[in-house]
Amino acid sequence: MDGSRVHFEVFVRKVAGGPWTLDRATESRAAALETAEGLMAAGRVAAVRVSKEVFDEETREFNSVVILKLGQAEVVAKARPQVEAQPLCVTPQDLYTLHARERIGRLLEGWLERNNATPFELLHRPDLVEKLEASGVDLQHAIQKIAVPEAHARAMSVHELIRVFQALVERAVERLLKDHRRGALPNLDKEGFARAADRLATDAERGYLLGAGVAASIAAAASWADKVERLLDLADAAPAKGQGRPLALFTVQQPLAEILEAKPGITDVLGKGQDLGASLAAMTRLVAYDAVEQLTRIEPAVARVMPELSNLAVRLAGWLSGEIFQDTRAAIGRRILRELKGPRRLCPGDAAREIDVLRALAMSLTAAAGKLMPMEEVQDAFAARSKMLVTGDFVEAYLGQGQSAHDEVEALVWLAENVIGAANKRLAAGWLKAVVQSLRFEKEMTGVDETPGVRLAQLAALHRAAGRCGLATADSDPVQEKLGELGGRIESHARLAASVAQAKAPLVHRLTLLLKLAAGEAAPLGPAANRARAEALKLFRLDATRAELAEQPEQMRQVRDLIEQAGLAA
Repeated sequence: MDGSRVHFEVFVRKVAGGPWTLDRATESRAAALETAEGLMAAGRVAAVRVSKEVFDEETREFNSVVILKLGQAEVVAKARPQVEAQPLCVTPQDLYTLHARERIGRLLEGWLERNNATPFELLHRPDLVEKLEASGVDLQHAIQKIAVPEAHARAMSVHELIRVFQALVERAVERLLKDHRRGALPNLDKEGFARAADRLATDAERGYLLGAGVAASIAAAASWADKVERLLDLADAAPAKGQGRPLALFTVQQPLAEILEAKPGITDVLGKGQDLGASLAAMTRLVAYDAVEQLTRIEPAVARVMPELSNLAVRLAGWLSGEIFQDTRAAIGRRILRELKGPRRLCPGDAAREIDVLRALAMSLTAAAGKLMPMEEVQDAFAARSKMLVTGDFVEAYLGQGQSAHDEVEALVWLAENVIGAANKRLAAGWLKAVVQSLRFEKEMTGVDETPGVRLAQLAALHRAAGRCGLATADSDPVQEKLGELGGRIESHARLAASVAQAKAPLVHRLTLLLKLAAGEAAPLGPAANRARAEALKLFRLDATRAELAEQPEQMRQVRDLIEQAGLAA
């Protein structure tokens, strides 16, 4: 069967009992299923279904088979909400709006990719329009795909809407071809972009006419990257001032945003062969170039993750950093958030790197939030991605095989620090508590393979990390209490505090070691720290200790700080 006769449609219900509306149509089964699962995982819809549409050459109709249903697909609400449908396009000019171009891009996704074109180019290039008409089934296919859900939403017959859309398309095609034949469309190669923009600035159809000139100018590009470079050349050639400048830059921005929001376009600009994490890092550096540059200077973790950009990407970043191309910047930002909310792994096969990439992305996007996208949307996206990091499959891959129990606790503390959302923090705390309270961890930490001082220092470091990784008190307290209990058993068995207090060493040296144990630096807070605090208090009360401290002002300042940390200042 010819692949062009089969496509897949993703329908969604925003609320239970609401109408089904078309979200995406594609010729890729995997893309349709991935979109459906991503929408449900992000919690943006109440239900989603994927249908396979097969075009029957004899009847000239589509046969539909549902291949996936998720959510409350069959639930009917008691009071069906009234959904206000988007207004229908009634004139050719309506097809040039942002909403209409987005819909055209979804309906003709496969055809546009095969012809290396964007919806903007299709609407402005006579050669593409003629090619689409000559393809026969593709245009009819798209009209039927949009007519079915629109008919359901508006309580109209499908055939009636098909006639409406066919008439609209015919008028739009006739208008474009007529303007082309009579030479009304500008030739930017001959006239120049700045001159054409200034000439058309007061024309009633200035956007349409200059758009046709821009589309013709980039038509000869061999790749998406080449199209971007030509668009940037046009931006450089825009009028320096006057009414023509905003018109010129607004017109250039439309195809640029469509190219960069689409996967083939952004991949061609930033480089192929990258996993999703590297791709999102490159996109983030592109749209938040200044913020990322500053972060890489002060945060080595961000510098390690963020890839270097090509000369074209750096040039594009310069344009995106201003206010002129903010719609293009927002388009890439929406793509980043969409991918973060989607089901794909950032770094398949490397869970540890996935956490590092997510942390760098969070820091970069947070630094750029406001200018790039609202902070609330950034937080929602990272909360959705964090949910994937606390699943059993991910944690199992993250911990791997052959790690010590101590290493696993360190890894889980790092995981807990890097997920956001109260529910995700609780799940991360559950994994952490399970390992800390395990017999394996207890035997390892109370074993004889390391000295008591080393083990106490390790437990102290874990105790501090567990307290600052953002867990709720109810989740961190059991972890810290268990670490303190193990520290108490190790110290009690070794009698470390008493041994330090009675050692043949200078009084100030012994007092300093005891205060470090008591302050949680060299031992976890709990029984071990309490015994060290008691021994330190005995030493501090000795006249010889006070006299020795009075003779060493530097040591006195250090001891005073440790006394405050250990809670002995009173």
